[in-house]
Amino acid sequence: MAAVVRLESTDDLGEIVEALLTAADTRGGHAPAQAARWRTLACDLGDALDQLPTPRQD
Repeated sequence: MAAVVRLESTDDLGEIVEALLTAADTRGGHAPAQAARWRTLACDLGDALDQLPTPRQD
């Protein structure tokens, strides 16, 4: 599956990744399957960010 996410910057997506990881940490004891899914999603988004070209510094 693919998704198009339109954000102002990659920093916005970085914040979403951090929020998913934080949320997964809080749900780990009560809903481990959900927490694992959120961690996987955060890792997948982080991997996608890592594949973006580095912005040029002019």
